[in-house]
Amino acid sequence: MFQGLVGAGLLAQASDGGSGSALGFLLPLVVLGGLFYVFLVMPQRRRVKQMQNLVASLGPGDRVRTIGGIFATIVSEDDDRFVIDVGGGTTMTIAKRAVAERLEEGP
Repeated sequence: MFQGLVGAGLLAQASDGGSGSALGFLLPLVVLGGLFYVFLVMPQRRRVKQMQNLVASLGPGDRVRTIGGIFATIVSEDDDRFVIDVGGGTTMTIAKRAVAERLEEGP
C-alpha cells in the first residue's frame, strides 16, 4: 500500500513539472533558432540580393573583376553569360555569377 502512495506521488510530480519542463526545453530552441536566422540566414540573403543587383546592372563596356581574379571589360551579354575582353584582343566567355565586382573607372 505504501508503494502505491509513493508511486502516485511521483506520478503527480511528473505531471505537474511536465508542462514547465516542455516550455523550458522549447524556449532555448526557439531562441537558438532566432539567433541562427538573424546571424546566418539574413546576411546570406543580403549578399545574394546584392550580387543579383550587381549582375543585373552590368552591361557592355563595364570593367569587372571575376572571382578568379581576372580584370576585364564586358563586350557582350547573353542569358547567363558575359563575353569579356581581357586585353590584347583576347576574349573569354564566363558565367554571370563569376563576376565578383564592378571596377570604378580610373584615370
